[in-house]
Amino acid sequence: MKSVRFHEHGGPEVLRYEEAPDPEPGPGDALVRVRACALNHLDVWERRGLEHVTIPLPHVSGSDVAGEVVSSSARVMPAGQRVMLQPGISCGHCLACLSGRDNECPSYEVLGYGRHPGGYAELVKVPAQNLVPIPDHVTFADAAAFPLTFVTAWHMLVTRARVARGDDVLVLAAGSGVGQAAVQIARLHGARVFATAGSDAKLEQARALGAAGVIHHHRQDIAEEIKRLTNRRGVDVVIEHVGDATWPKSIRSLARGGRLVTCGATTGYHGTIDLRALFSKQLSILGSYMGTKGELLRAAAFFFNGQMKPIVDARYPLAEAAAAQRRLEESGQFGKIVLDV
Repeated sequence: MKSVRFHEHGGPEVLRYEEAPDPEPGPGDALVRVRACALNHLDVWERRGLEHVTIPLPHVSGSDVAGEVVSSSARVMPAGQRVMLQPGISCGHCLACLSGRDNECPSYEVLGYGRHPGGYAELVKVPAQNLVPIPDHVTFADAAAFPLTFVTAWHMLVTRARVARGDDVLVLAAGSGVGQAAVQIARLHGARVFATAGSDAKLEQARALGAAGVIHHHRQDIAEEIKRLTNRRGVDVVIEHVGDATWPKSIRSLARGGRLVTCGATTGYHGTIDLRALFSKQLSILGSYMGTKGELLRAAAFFFNGQMKPIVDARYPLAEAAAAQRRLEESGQFGKIVLDV
């Protein structure tokens, strides 16, 4: 099969469009013909090399995949079935998995990371339980752009923060995959959304998604703007995935009893907090990692009926994966970048 792999860590130039062995499905696996694969920042970090993490080389990235079933264990789904893939891979039989918390499985991994080659290829192998059928009106590009960021944002807002109608929610970096998903999910649950972005064009796009107020995070002080927009009260929930660059401002933006949920640290991972503010304002700091298959299925129902839709910023052929990753690194996109396979 054709694939894009890297044999060593480095810049986008290490990505090679080349032949690779076809995956060999085992018991319980499904083989999928990839039609589209969306990019995530995880792809870039893998390629650069992750601290304290060893990635088998050569490596095929790609966690967000849509395509057609070639074969599946025990004929779970027929050949030709259009599917998107749950990006989280778990054992399926431990206490966490059997309790519906598969993202807490001790052996949990993300497709395209570690031992599981991903979707930068014509074929991908996954556990059959990770197949999610998609209706005919949903394009492969949209289906590939949905799973990882929407299940992550759903887990952050609905499960961890317990967002409720009437809440005020601050979404950092609304142009990112998680950001554009979080704006939509918060609005779906009746919250008022404030969003940050780094350009006027992105701020307008955030407004179009339903943000009631927007903040240019390069020109304006996020916390001060939130105080102004909320009559100095602050927000009930902050969706944080940026890290060092925004962490102090995110904490200052919280109202009394507010909840900060974090799923990433793209600008650094040394967040600090004044403990006096933590206990006196009764704040909650919540970690969040990916999401469960059940959450993906719940979110997908709103996607399939048109109440939410991933924003696709740009599409590239598989052979131009290096150019696609460069665009992601430049942070010029609003939404997801997709490879057509």
